[in-house]
Amino acid sequence: MLLLCVLGFVLIFGSMQWPWLRNFESNLSVLATPFYWLADTPYRIKDWSSHSLRDWSSLHKENEELRQQTLILQAKVEKMAALSAENTRLRQLLNSSAHLDDSVLIAELIGVSSDPLRHIVVINKGRDAGVYVGQAVIDARGLVGQVVEVSAYYSRVMLITDSTHGVPVQVNRNGVRAIADGTGLIDELQLSHVAATMDVRVGDLLVTSGLGGHFPPGYPVAVVTAVDASSSSFMKVKARPTALLDQSRHLLLIFSEKGALPDLPHAADDVGAPN
Repeated sequence: MLLLCVLGFVLIFGSMQWPWLRNFESNLSVLATPFYWLADTPYRIKDWSSHSLRDWSSLHKENEELRQQTLILQAKVEKMAALSAENTRLRQLLNSSAHLDDSVLIAELIGVSSDPLRHIVVINKGRDAGVYVGQAVIDARGLVGQVVEVSAYYSRVMLITDSTHGVPVQVNRNGVRAIADGTGLIDELQLSHVAATMDVRVGDLLVTSGLGGHFPPGYPVAVVTAVDASSSSFMKVKARPTALLDQSRHLLLIFSEKGALPDLPHAADDVGAPN
C-alpha cells in the first residue's frame, strides 16, 4: 500500500512536470474501464430488474383493462344484434298492420303459462287499453289466438294450438270450410270432420272464415302439411300455423266492428307504434 501511495504521488507530481506522463495516465485509464464497468454492474442489474418488473406490472394491468373492455364491447355487440332483430320484427309487424282494414293495437308478450298442457301467453295490454275477451290476436304472419281473460293492465291470450281451441277456417284456394283444432303441439293443427270428398291438398293456405264472429275473415291461420284419405268417411288433415307462435314477442290486437278501438289517449298512442 505504501508503494502504491508513493507511486501515485510520483505520477501526480510527474504529470504536472512532464507532459508525456499525462499520455501514460490516459492509457492507464483504458485499463481501468473494465473495473468501473464491473463496479457499476450491481446498480445496472437493479435498475434493469425494477424497470422490467414495472413494465410487466403495467402490461398486466393494461391487459386486464383491455380484457374487460373486450367483454363489455362483446356484450354491447350482442345487445345490438338483439335490438336489430327486434327492430326487424317490429318493421314486419308494422308493415303487416298497414295492410289491415281493422284498427290494431300493438302489445308485447310478457309471460308464458307454466302449464305444458295449456298454450296461453300474457300480454301487457288490458282493460285500460280497450282489450276485450274474445279479441283476435295476430302477428306479422298470421293468427296467433284470442284473448280469454282481461285485467286492468294485462291480458291472457290462448294460442290456436291449445288443445281446447278451435278456429273456423276455409281453404283460400276454393273456399272449403272446416274447423282447425289445436293439438297441444306448438307447430301443428288438425282439421275436424273433413269429408273424404272435399278438395283439400297439401300446401293449401287456411284463412279465417269469419263464421262464429270471433275472428275477422281473411287472416292466415295455417298451411296444410298432410292429408290422409285412407278412411272412407273423413280425411285426416294436419296443418302448420303460419304465425311464429313460439318466437313472436310483439303481437297485434285486432279491433273489428265488434269491438272498436276506444278513444283513449294511452291507447291511441299505442296504435301503430311499439311499446
